[in-house]
Amino acid sequence: MNAQDRLTMPIGEVMFTQRAIRRLRSDPISVEDIETMLDAAAKAPNGGNAQPGRFLAVNDPAKITSLGKLYHEAWWAKRRDLQGWHKPEDVPADDKTYQSAMRLADEIRDAPLIVLPCANKGTAHHSVLPAVQNLLLAARALGIGSTLTTLHPDVDGRVHALLNIPSDVEVICCIPMGYPRGQFGPTSRLPTSRTTFFNSWGNPPPWD
Repeated sequence: MNAQDRLTMPIGEVMFTQRAIRRLRSDPISVEDIETMLDAAAKAPNGGNAQPGRFLAVNDPAKITSLGKLYHEAWWAKRRDLQGWHKPEDVPADDKTYQSAMRLADEIRDAPLIVLPCANKGTAHHSVLPAVQNLLLAARALGIGSTLTTLHPDVDGRVHALLNIPSDVEVICCIPMGYPRGQFGPTSRLPTSRTTFFNSWGNPPPWD
């Protein structure tokens, strides 16, 4: 069965129940499912059909353990730079988003799959990010959780060395994937009447 035939969940259900999944089970993801998600990613639009995106799928447990340590360091480097946080006690106890993200930094070493979307340095990210979204949507259709996150310059060279990534290739983002501990949507989002303008900034949409 080809990838298109395997992705049978209605697109509306996929989009309206997709959410960032940061609590992942360690159950392995089949090679068939990995291929399906990457086939979906490959079909995304991109500038001039240049197809600059390259995807490094990591499911080797030893490499994921090593990559997880680097991700943990990267997460705290970002918190240091952006919020001035250095230890778990610095993260506000009532901030559910950062508490969840911190838990992912601790647990990512147990994820069954991490995908690194990459491209040659200087590539416009907008020619790769549609493929990333296709990957995330295909994952949801297969019941696989995911979240899009990033690394940090402090670990970039070591990530390249660990995974033999050429020096002229950029890691655009980092996507841990796995079957969720918990549920997908529905999600809570701002109504589009508050996030959309018509014809001029500040003009509400007709459905306001």
